Amino acid sequence: MNAILSAAQDWAIGKDNQLLFHLKEDMRRFRVLTTGGTVIMGRRTLESLPCGKPLPNRRNIVVTHDLQFTWEGVEIAHCVDAALSMVDAAADDVWVIGGGSIYASMLSRCKKVFLTRVDAVVEGADTFFPNLDKLSCWKIATQSEPIVEDGVSYRFLEYHNRNL
Repeated sequence: MNAILSAAQDWAIGKDNQLLFHLKEDMRRFRVLTTGGTVIMGRRTLESLPCGKPLPNRRNIVVTHDLQFTWEGVEIAHCVDAALSMVDAAADDVWVIGGGSIYASMLSRCKKVFLTRVDAVVEGADTFFPNLDKLSCWKIATQSEPIVEDGVSYRFLEYHNRNL
């Protein structure tokens, strides 16, 4: 199982239940990596998707504590452990895609993190990812050259979990 996300320099990932950045190459990379696999997300992440629809060509699992929650095209898990029981966590085609509490709950079980690190800070950001550079169990395995898109510089990094 892997996590995939984009984050600002200060590890901010969201503001008002929305992504901080909409970068064409980042979205393309997300699509290429996750298509055909399983994505695990929280309810608010699902609600923030375009038109509130599940991601196409993927198995969508939504974690929510709301026992009455239903949504067409997704499978519901009422806790992280229930979501994990629905997948093979050792598989490389299972992707944790947010939000903040889902990342925090599942990060230690992820083998890899595919990060788009954006060279910016967004004022008022309210959701953050753990700083992998300060966690000894995570190491950078690969890092792209900087990419500049619409005046925004970013790079793709792949972190590996030394414990898995």
